[in-house]
Parts: sequence; structure tokens; C-alpha cells
Amino acid sequence: MVTVTVSPKFQVVIPKAVRQRLGIRPGQKLQILQFSDRIEFLLLQNIKDMRGFLKGIKTDIRREKNRI
Repeated sequence: MVTVTVSPKFQVVIPKAVRQRLGIRPGQKLQILQFSDRIEFLLLQNIKDMRGFLKGIKTDIRREKNRI
């Protein structure tokens, strides 16, 4: 577990090991979610970078007749 300190300006530094594992780059945007007594950071993906991420997904599922 990694511990960080909140600065007087309410800033935190994401440790280098975490940045490298997640591929976080300077200027990249993060979304913050609050769940009761904790916060989570989510990486926001550029839609252009997500092109093709569903390639090979199975699309031949049976659908209900009223859903076609």
C-alpha cells in the first residue's frame, strides 16, 4: 500500500510506480468519484484512443422479437 500526503493546497502526488503501471501522462484528465469515506480516481480515455477496443466482440446473440 502506498501512502501520500495532501499538501496545503490540497494537492497529492501520484507515486511514480502507480503512474507507470497505469500509463498516466502529464496533462491527462482524471475523474474523481466519492464513495462514503473514500475517493477513487478514474482515467478518462480519449475517444480516438478507444477506437477498435470492441474488435472481435461476439454479436450473434439471440434477441427477443420485440428488441430487433
